[in-house]
Amino acid sequence: MIGINLAYILASVLFILGLKGLSHPRTAVRGNLTGALGMFIAIVATLLDKNIISFEYILLGAVLGSAAGAIFALKVKMTAMPQMVALFNGFGGAASVLVAGAVLSESIIKGGDPGTQFLVATAASGLIGAVTFWGSLVAFGKLQGIITESPVRYKGEQVVKVLLLLGALYAAYRTTQGQGDVQWYWMAGGVGSVLGILLTIPIGGADMPIVIALLNAYSGMAAAATGFVLNNSVLIISGALVGASGVFLTKIMCDAMNRSLPNVLFGGVGAVVETIKADDIYGGKVKATSPEEVAMLLKMARRVVFVPGYGMAVARAQTPVRILTEELEKDGIEVEFGIHPVAGRMPGHMNVLLAEENISYDKLKEMDSINDTFGNTDVVIVIGANDVVNPLARQSSGTPISGMPILNVDKARTVVVIKRSLAPGFAGIPNPLFALDNTLMLFDDARKAMENLVRAYREAA
Repeated sequence: MIGINLAYILASVLFILGLKGLSHPRTAVRGNLTGALGMFIAIVATLLDKNIISFEYILLGAVLGSAAGAIFALKVKMTAMPQMVALFNGFGGAASVLVAGAVLSESIIKGGDPGTQFLVATAASGLIGAVTFWGSLVAFGKLQGIITESPVRYKGEQVVKVLLLLGALYAAYRTTQGQGDVQWYWMAGGVGSVLGILLTIPIGGADMPIVIALLNAYSGMAAAATGFVLNNSVLIISGALVGASGVFLTKIMCDAMNRSLPNVLFGGVGAVVETIKADDIYGGKVKATSPEEVAMLLKMARRVVFVPGYGMAVARAQTPVRILTEELEKDGIEVEFGIHPVAGRMPGHMNVLLAEENISYDKLKEMDSINDTFGNTDVVIVIGANDVVNPLARQSSGTPISGMPILNVDKARTVVVIKRSLAPGFAGIPNPLFALDNTLMLFDDARKAMENLVRAYREAA
């Protein structure tokens, strides 16, 4: 038993070191491997510690799970990684529900007094896990395009959610009475499932990075509760680490958007704002450009800043971006990247895409550090970003993104926006940046536009 506990302590230390390593791109790979080693030690120790009835089923599950994981790792595109993270969160929640329910059933069959801690932890695991699973499935559907990215609203929705929450809490309470009640447990899970759907479906695509972080926190809390159910210290610690990191990340993302968590959960960003008409903003003011014209501007520039967005991810345009960066630097032009905290569909999305191309992390500048430099920038190239550069965010009210900090690209001498059309972003509102005097619109697929731009720059005198 002492050896098992020492193994759990070692695994927990490795989890913490792994999280520390993941805090910086240069140590992220090592951090990932460290965390994986910790999980391997925890699994082996658990199998040696418990009275396993059938190792055959465990081996079968491990083989099938490993095969599925390997396939996903090789086949899933980087643009679909947010969906995968949402599914991982959901599977973690589902596992907590099933494990806690099975242990509760076993406890009732054996009889005896299971204890208040066990019953409360079981009820919490089932309720939080159910909310996590179904909320994650809705988030996956929105990100995958199966469900509309726009908020789904209806009259009285807040009242319905409050009633469901009270019902779920009552069912969870009844689960803890006596020696435990499996029927009330599954009822709590069922009501929690509906609640998870209704909590997530009113949230628009613009807030998906925050939702993913929050669901990550939920999955960690469910896992920690399951750790108390199983009396497994390493599961309690790892679940607490995941839950805490998810909460901190959610707070960071909310701060980046200058919004409170209740506003994210109940505000419905992404709903169409009828008071803002695209024709009133764009009418006759938008100036289209060509790769050749942009290439000439770049030849005369001394400082260029790229601002990537989800459009770059969808088009897989990061490779020609890296090639153009190298061409510019050969000519002595300073190049940096302005990264908004909520650009893309998950935290760090743009950083990961650019790191894949071995673009130096020193060139990736966070919003707070680069915003003051846009006034001294000759050319800003916005690739597939929209809401994170929308000047309407500076208004104190009246738009879904009002008050959200943005990248001040409009302060640059020239702004080149690469976009397929003038279609709005996740927030569903037009962008006055596209009609400014210093803005040029390069209408095309991001990858094709960047490849043409690289070609034009090389051919320019």
